[in-house]
Amino acid sequence: MSIVVGLLGIYVVIVALLWAFQEKLTFPAPRGEWAIGFGERVELSMHDGTRLVGWYLAAEGGAGAAQGRQTPALLWFYGNGENIAAIWPIIRDFRPPQAAVLVVDYPGYGASEGKPSEAGMYEAADLAFDALRARPGVDSNRIYIYGRSLGSAAATHVASTHEIAGLILESPFTSARGMAARHYRFVPRSLVRLSLDNLGRMPGIHCPTLIFHGTADMLVPMTMGQEVAKAAGGGGPVEFVMIEGAGHNDTYDLGGNTYRDKIAAFVK
Repeated sequence: MSIVVGLLGIYVVIVALLWAFQEKLTFPAPRGEWAIGFGERVELSMHDGTRLVGWYLAAEGGAGAAQGRQTPALLWFYGNGENIAAIWPIIRDFRPPQAAVLVVDYPGYGASEGKPSEAGMYEAADLAFDALRARPGVDSNRIYIYGRSLGSAAATHVASTHEIAGLILESPFTSARGMAARHYRFVPRSLVRLSLDNLGRMPGIHCPTLIFHGTADMLVPMTMGQEVAKAAGGGGPVEFVMIEGAGHNDTYDLGGNTYRDKIAAFVK
């Protein structure tokens, strides 16, 4: 009986710790800012005055405002263990050449102030969208949203609350509870405070959608990405691209030119 009580006590402690620290597990918030050397540093302010930092790149070749014409734009949302400094080489190599790009560090991430949270990430996403839509040289009717892993939740949030030209998701999960059920099966779902509900938002998204997923992803299984694709609202075609042999963090390396060309063709 004492063994059973001891095991039960250990279980209660583990569950309590997971409940208390689920935000920290979901939002590890790596810090740091890199002097990128090109593009434009952008600062945004949240409703409580928290300062957010991002980077904006005009379309390659100086297309856009300088030529008196407007170009499409891509709003980029990264994964939970990333920040602008970490992913800048990826943005540089995989950005659509004909489009402008904006990426903003979430609250508590990179060079941004504040405390990381789901609500804070969504507010930052809305501010970034409004800032991009207001940029000279950007066609407000041709704004595309890209979200990878955790960033897929920011992307579906924006896509479900704003008119956008297209949605690109990479390694999207179904929801926070879906992820908890996969990785923490012993934890009651009712204790998961976070939502991050990609699956619930997809039926309300009515635009073309492009989804990438590695076939060997052990963190967010490809079946989750397929569920997200099937739940799309039907407002445009949905293309699901399997990256053979890719896990969760090497889709860019293994996707290569296919990955790059698909994004460039999608962002017209």
